[in-house]
Amino acid sequence: MTAAPRATGESPRSEARRAQILAAARDCFRRNGFHGASIAQICREAGMSAGHIYHYFENKEAIIAAIVEQDLDRLLTMTAELRAAPDILPAISACTADGVRDSLNVDEAALKLEIVAEAARNPRVADIVRTADRRCRESVTATLREHRRQLGLPADAQWLEATAELLAILYDGLMVRAIRRQDIPREAIISLFQNIILGVIGSAHHPSSPY
Repeated sequence: MTAAPRATGESPRSEARRAQILAAARDCFRRNGFHGASIAQICREAGMSAGHIYHYFENKEAIIAAIVEQDLDRLLTMTAELRAAPDILPAISACTADGVRDSLNVDEAALKLEIVAEAARNPRVADIVRTADRRCRESVTATLREHRRQLGLPADAQWLEATAELLAILYDGLMVRAIRRQDIPREAIISLFQNIILGVIGSAHHPSSPY
């Protein structure tokens, strides 16, 4: 199940309507969960009729696909900008700070965890989430490879895959912590994350070595 394809040169009005529907759906899914949020609720939140909603999205799963695609587009843009940065180290440091703040945003964490929970029950949502995760890891891996190249350091495939997975685990864990504890010392965590991530991806040791 996917969102209705966007036509080339889709009008600004259509783009605005899609964005309006997705913003409303995000709020409804956060408040009520995937199953608790009905199309009728999304209609009320968006101020649109059901006919308008179904013109753009076949069902709630298609809406989830579009939400996941929105988030993926932001990440792909960020990693592309990192690869193009003339000095990748400060760029990664700034990106790490932004990533920590985003992951500790309670509303966004709640939405993403709700989608992951639905993926554990719903094979069609699982396919949406896993496809996005694969594309994310591919882009992060390419960014790590470029980072190592700029530093003149080796980067074998096994290390790249493991490091991309480590970064995903760190940020996914932050989202869980955002729900469990809302008074996390953000600036201290940002500093620790910057030290950990820059230390791992900038290590002079051969990537294949466990030491």
